[in-house]
Amino acid sequence: MKNYNFSILAALALVWLAFMPAQLLAAPVAGDSEVELNGGFFHSQGSDRGKLTADVHYGYYLTPGWEIGLRQGLNYDFIDDRRDFWVATTTPLLVYNFRFNDTFIPYLGGDIGLVWNDRTVSGTVGPNAGLKIFLTDQTYLNAGYRYQWFFRKFRDVDDNTNRGNHVVNIGIGFVWGGTRNPKP
Repeated sequence: MKNYNFSILAALALVWLAFMPAQLLAAPVAGDSEVELNGGFFHSQGSDRGKLTADVHYGYYLTPGWEIGLRQGLNYDFIDDRRDFWVATTTPLLVYNFRFNDTFIPYLGGDIGLVWNDRTVSGTVGPNAGLKIFLTDQTYLNAGYRYQWFFRKFRDVDDNTNRGNHVVNIGIGFVWGGTRNPKP
């Protein structure tokens, strides 16, 4: 099954960027808060399995670059005629947003937290990277990547670095608060 969702989203973003106002003062400032929603669903044709992935994160900008926050994620496997399986993640995060211009804001960071479900709890740690594309002063599209590896004891982190998850997400975010200079 071919999935065209990403292509459609990318085409819409490019059209928006082509007609965007010339001066967009959108980059986050110190004191801003942000909420970001990411999600996706996958089901192969003829398969008895499907997967829902979703996460929401709240961030607070200490400076225009440094952001601290908390991400709550959920991965849910739907399996016909068997027990469904879910895993949630709760991870505090620290991110640096690079401000090269006010529209395209790349970021790098990391998180460490818990992975849990109704059977077990373990730890997770990993790097984050991505790009925020501001569509308006307070709304952006996010294209992000993070790698998660898991551990039962913190000293086991090095032994598990090659047995983790690659997580790619596309979502929408909203920024508010802070002190912005009014547009002329």
